[in-house]
Amino acid sequence: VQLVESGGGSVQAGGSLKLTCAAAAGSGSFKIRLYGMAWYRQAPGKERELVSKISPDGGTEYLPSVQGRFTISRDTGKNSLYLQMNSLKVEDTAVYYCSVETGLIRGRRGQGTQVTVS
Repeated sequence: VQLVESGGGSVQAGGSLKLTCAAAAGSGSFKIRLYGMAWYRQAPGKERELVSKISPDGGTEYLPSVQGRFTISRDTGKNSLYLQMNSLKVEDTAVYYCSVETGLIRGRRGQGTQVTVS
């Protein structure tokens, strides 16, 4: 399974971005909806942190600092995971990764997408 993130970019504080995580072609029968999935981020010089996660039954959790600003979701038809980020802050600047949280491929993640807020 190969995960590919997209949607990052540069935005001014207060702006919005929507990140997408999709299984690359050739990832076989991998279905995002069947797995716990998560978004992590890592800023330069800082530890990687869990931003948000969604369980197979749709339950969600958020890092307190993004609660109310970020929304994790998935689209079964498009087999994709999303992170809608609103009211972005400079401290949200980081590389964002999606990751598989459950099953035998737990820990599998993409190469990340850069989010820069100025």
